[in-house]
Amino acid sequence: MKNNGRWKKTVKTLFARKVARVSAIVVGLFILTAIFAPIIAPYDPNYADFAAYLQGPSKQHLLGTDNYGRDVLSRIIFGTRVSLIIGVFAVMIACAIGTFLGMIAGYFGGIVDDVITRLMEAVRAIPQIILAMALTAVFGSGIRNLAIILGISSMAGYVRMMRGQVLTIKQSDYIMAGKLQGNKNFRLMFRHILPNSISPIIVMMTQQVGSTILAEAGLSFLGLGISAPTASWGSMVSEGRLFLLQNPVFALTPGICVAVLVISLNMFGDGVRDALDPRLRGEV
Repeated sequence: MKNNGRWKKTVKTLFARKVARVSAIVVGLFILTAIFAPIIAPYDPNYADFAAYLQGPSKQHLLGTDNYGRDVLSRIIFGTRVSLIIGVFAVMIACAIGTFLGMIAGYFGGIVDDVITRLMEAVRAIPQIILAMALTAVFGSGIRNLAIILGISSMAGYVRMMRGQVLTIKQSDYIMAGKLQGNKNFRLMFRHILPNSISPIIVMMTQQVGSTILAEAGLSFLGLGISAPTASWGSMVSEGRLFLLQNPVFALTPGICVAVLVISLNMFGDGVRDALDPRLRGEV
């Protein structure tokens, strides 16, 4: 009951701010668009009508058509699904692997900590987009591969965050008491340490989704992300930049969608961070 009351207060604090409410609504609209894309989209996103080459906005095509005669609105709607799937799954992969490695490094220490820490420092030394480009060149593109690649390239932050949390929490009296009672290490890690260190991980996950979507758009823009003809915002911007004079909506609209979704996710992440901070809730 105490935990339920705490989470209710956290949610109430989060949505008490207008910025958080607006960003949550915007993100929710993008999620609904991704879920109901086949119903909302007026055309098949991959259907090419060469007779409708680079048409401007009209009643038949609200945002015009691209250089293959495909409906831009339909491709943007289906591109929402691609971006969110990759963003969410990449963050889940990074969080799962990074949190586990961070717990092991912080809890056991010694050579285990040294090996994991040095490995993650090597990963962090390489910019995420560069590492993702290298891994994409090796393993190929596609939604599944791209989610795994972006997850691996961004897991170092979770390792560092979790390791710091574990180093602090494992010295607590209740952890020492659990050891004296004969509880096994992994039981202590997953039953006591993880629940008490999950708040900053949730905040990091919320904020990481936006940067991952941006990274996916960047890779697709460079031709290393989602393969044609699958609709992707980044690849649409890349194709549309060549036709800015003939049909500027073709390139500008997917770029605006990327910006709006990433900004909304970041603002919502800031709201989650503030709501989970006990100092800002007046509990400290």
